Amino acid sequence: QVQLVESGGGLVQAGGSLRLSCAASGRTFSTYAMAWFRQAPGKEREFVAAITWSTGSTVYAGSVKGRFTISRDNAKNTWFLQMNSLKPDDTAVYYCAARRNSVGSYYLRGNYNYWGQGTQVTVSS
Repeated sequence: QVQLVESGGGLVQAGGSLRLSCAASGRTFSTYAMAWFRQAPGKEREFVAAITWSTGSTVYAGSVKGRFTISRDNAKNTWFLQMNSLKPDDTAVYYCAARRNSVGSYYLRGNYNYWGQGTQVTVSS
């Protein structure tokens, strides 16, 4: 099992920045890739970004590309989401996730094996 704990959410004005962190513990050697998803009130949970553990290859949703950056610190079993130029539409609960293999799309939540508890990000206009 892998346990994930997010931190770094909060309230920020539009145009501002936040950095989310996700710390992994447990059987982290089994992790192939990590990702961030988000869920706004009344909406489905959606993919934000993903990064592979070994090579650092990244994938982004079109809505955040150029504004958000996913990165990882392998030595600390932690990955990050740097969010710049935030918009009110970015308001959501942000979840980190991890998957054990590369089978299937990065965009589908069902392809991830482990989830954090979520952290609230609120962007005011």
